[in-house]
Amino acid sequence: MTNSSKAAKLSEAHDAHADHPSFVAHHFDTPVQQFDAAKLGMWVFIATEILMFGGLFVAYGLFRGEEPSVFVAAHHELNKTMGALNTVVLLFSSLTAALAVRSAQVGKKNLTSAYLVITLVCACVFLVVKYFEYTHKIHEGFLPGRYFGHPNFDLNQIAHWEAPLPARANVFFGLYFMMTGLHGLHVLIGMSILGWVLWRNIRGDFSKEYFTAVDLGALYWHLVDLVWIYLFPLLYLIG
Repeated sequence: MTNSSKAAKLSEAHDAHADHPSFVAHHFDTPVQQFDAAKLGMWVFIATEILMFGGLFVAYGLFRGEEPSVFVAAHHELNKTMGALNTVVLLFSSLTAALAVRSAQVGKKNLTSAYLVITLVCACVFLVVKYFEYTHKIHEGFLPGRYFGHPNFDLNQIAHWEAPLPARANVFFGLYFMMTGLHGLHVLIGMSILGWVLWRNIRGDFSKEYFTAVDLGALYWHLVDLVWIYLFPLLYLIG
């Protein structure tokens, strides 16, 4: 190969590298291809998450079908006001997460950060409310399995229902703690993801051309919101 041929190839390689944005991984040809691949990967991941929660929803349906009166009695021990508050908080946080994506798309860095901060604050409010719910249940002895009941309380006295709270209510509270606890874990994971996205946005990693992490982080947060939209009526409202 002559020196002129080598120089031509090096020039072509340099031009190709110059046309390849720094935020695009080397194995992708275009930003659009990278974004589509990342979005598809996130949707596949979300599908697996829905399958996991789906198993718990099926378990809830089976146990409720076997002992409907027990579930009706037990669900009255949940604080519907706190549950409704958390529903409103998560719905609002989904709105701010979507607005963060829109702000990133139009290159408004500061506004993107503001919406992400609001989303994280809403997540903190959700967890604080859930903390008070959990502490009340633990204090009253409404726990899963063999831990159900409290040595200092009589279930006949503390149950706000016409009949004494059945001992089999431990099944309901087992599902309650499993489903809301798993959801709470996803809230913490979502906060970690959005916190990382916020840090990168403050650092200036995103622009009109590249906002994939903001979009995917918000998509995960919408999953968190969606799961709670099903948990709230199933556990708190359906009697």
